[in-house]
Parts: sequence; structure tokens; C-alpha cells
Amino acid sequence: MIQFFAPDIESTLTLPESDSQHCVKVLRKQPGDIIEVIDGKGMRFTCRLIDAHQKRARVEIQDRTSIPAFWNGKITIAVAPTKHLDRMEWLVEKLTETGFDTFQPLQCRWSERKELKTERLEKIAVSAMKQSLKGILPAIEPMIPFKRFIKSCRDIPQKFIAHCDSNAERRLLSREYRPGTDTVIAIGPEGDFSPEEVTMALEAGFIPVSLGNARLRTETAALLACHTLHVIQELTDDAQP
Repeated sequence: MIQFFAPDIESTLTLPESDSQHCVKVLRKQPGDIIEVIDGKGMRFTCRLIDAHQKRARVEIQDRTSIPAFWNGKITIAVAPTKHLDRMEWLVEKLTETGFDTFQPLQCRWSERKELKTERLEKIAVSAMKQSLKGILPAIEPMIPFKRFIKSCRDIPQKFIAHCDSNAERRLLSREYRPGTDTVIAIGPEGDFSPEEVTMALEAGFIPVSLGNARLRTETAALLACHTLHVIQELTDDAQP
């Protein structure tokens, strides 16, 4: 199945230029052909193409189907971006395929990258959403300082910070996560969070966690953390009578 993305499809009945070109010029769809369109908000529309225009293909909606997230509770992955942007691009793609709600870049004391443009990451998220047949587009937030991030998490009921100091208290994420609850997990830069940042997080109610014994790159740790949340929920769902 090929999915096209049009966030305002119900009001405009028109595909954006990039999707119109792919639909008409690349796939050579003709008026009368049936296509699938998602709005990134959890709905998939079965549409009939009525105007095969390469820049603004127009459709008629035939049917609507809800595509709810298969995880309960919103998942926010907060990461200090790596020096090499391609690793963050890879991360956003894989997180979107795995399933999550929000990508929050962090500016930490030992961050290698001090700024991050989100336009490219947003396009990658759209592509990954379409390819993996999901219906919800994750939010790609602007980078914020760590202190502001901590304050923004005040009302999130389940907060984790994954750090690498083996001399400090840490618990396995897989034993601490409670499925069905809005969750944020913070992953530090390659130099780790500073002691002051860890203290700040703990004072704000974050639980210090480990992802296991392996030494992981930033992007690997973030993906593993997200996958762990999904595995725990699947095991919990299977255990339900």
C-alpha cells in the first residue's frame, strides 16, 4: 500500500504539491483511480482521484478509517543531538517507524550541537510515517535548553533520565516503565549529562534509569529506549486475561 499525506485533506480535497507529483507524474495515477491518504492525525481516507494535476491533484473522499496509535499514553523522546546530523535523521526515521509522539531536541552542557533545524527532520518523519503505514505524525519540536525542558515536563506523570554514571543510582528502564501513562525519557549527549543536569532532573521527579550493560551511541540509546517501552506494553497486553 502507498499512502499519500495531506494534513488538510478533508477541507481542501487536494494533495500537496510533492504528493501530487508523486501520485500523478511518478505513479501515473489517472482520474478514477483509488488512492489512500492520511492526515497525520490518525485518519486514513480512501479517495478517488478526480483531477490528476501534477501540482494539486484533487480527490473525492470515498471512506474514512481511524488509525489509532497502538501504544497507550504519549511517548516523548528527548535527545541531545549528535554532532553529525545524519545520525539524528536516522533516529527520527527509525523512531517514527517504531512509533512515538514527540521528538524533543535538548541543548545540554556537553552537547556537541548547539542548534538544530527541524525542517529536514519533519520531512523525514512524514516519509517514515507513510512508509510504515502509520497514521499519526510525530511532532518535531525546536531545540530547547535542558533547564527549560525540565520545567516543561512538570505535568508529565512518568519521567526518566538515562545517564551513564555507574556510580550513581540507576534502575533498569524495563522494570520501571508503567504502560498506558504519558512518558518522557531523556537521552544525553555523547559526553553524557552533566552531574548538575542529572541532579536537576532528579529534583524534578525524573527516575534515573539504565538501558542495560551495553555502551550505546546517543541515537542507539534513544531508539532502544522507545523500543523497550513498546515491548513492555506488548508483554503487559499479552498478560491481560
